[in-house]
Order: sequence, then structure tokens, then C-alpha cells
Amino acid sequence: SGIGCSSKAPTYFLNKAHGFNSVHGRMPSIATGANMANRDLTYIGMSGDGDSAAIGLGQFAHVVRRRLNMLYLVANNGVYGLTKGQYSPTSRTGSRTPSSTWGSVEHPLNAAVFALGAGARFVARAGDVQIKHLVGVLKRARAHKGTGFVEIIQNCIVYNDGVFGY
Repeated sequence: SGIGCSSKAPTYFLNKAHGFNSVHGRMPSIATGANMANRDLTYIGMSGDGDSAAIGLGQFAHVVRRRLNMLYLVANNGVYGLTKGQYSPTSRTGSRTPSSTWGSVEHPLNAAVFALGAGARFVARAGDVQIKHLVGVLKRARAHKGTGFVEIIQNCIVYNDGVFGY
């Protein structure tokens, strides 16, 4: 994983797995290196909207383009929760956050569309509260050969509550 809200995810997978928190935005490079060392393992990369849509955008594009055999998950809560609610590249236009009390003025980056543009062959989006649907999407993405990309839309109850309409 990278850092931020998504970085706790490896802990949840560690029953029979190995986890590693990388530098912000660099999860794709770590996953690529690990995959080059052992192609027999299952790779799940967890990132956040800040990790993938900002500092790690180039890393994101190239790992998708290379079609590395991995499941690439992006937890998108539309805000930098780790930095106390700063708006992120995926924040909806007009979103009010502690760093944009007037409302975000930038057009949000659409990670799923970006993944398609980079050449991803499996792209999906699911909500964190729709558990059965999310599990089904994750299973289909993991079964895909190459990079399976899933954007998980999630609510940040502390800094961005209700922005996604649920």
C-alpha cells in the first residue's frame, strides 16, 4: 500500500499474506519489483485517491500500461483524511473542506476513466457499503489476467461525510 487512509489495508490481509507500506504514491513500483522477483504470488496493491491521482499518477499509469498481474485497488474518499481534510484530486467540484472553505474549484480526476486511458482491460467501481457487490467485483478483478483496477468509493465520515450521496 501507499500511505494515508488506505494504508491500513495490508493489516487486514495479513492472515496468510505479506504486507508492505511504501512511500506515498510509490505502491506500483514496489508491486512491480516484487512481481519481477516472484511471479507466482498474488499481488494486491492498495492505494488512495491521493496516492494514485496526485503524486503517484505516473506510477499508476505505467503499472496499468505494463499490465502487471495484480489487483490495483484505489480507496477514493474524495479528500486527504490524513492531512485533516485537504481536498484531493478526486474531490467533487464545489466540495467544501478545511483547506477549501469556498469550495473546490478544480475539475476532479476520474481514476476509472484514467485507468481506461492508460490501457487497463478490467476497470470497475464499487461502493464500500455495497458489500456483496464489492466482493463480487473484487473476485472478478482478481481473476483477470493483467492489472485489474477497482476504484472503491468510500465515505469519510470525519472530513467528507455524505459527499457521495449515502
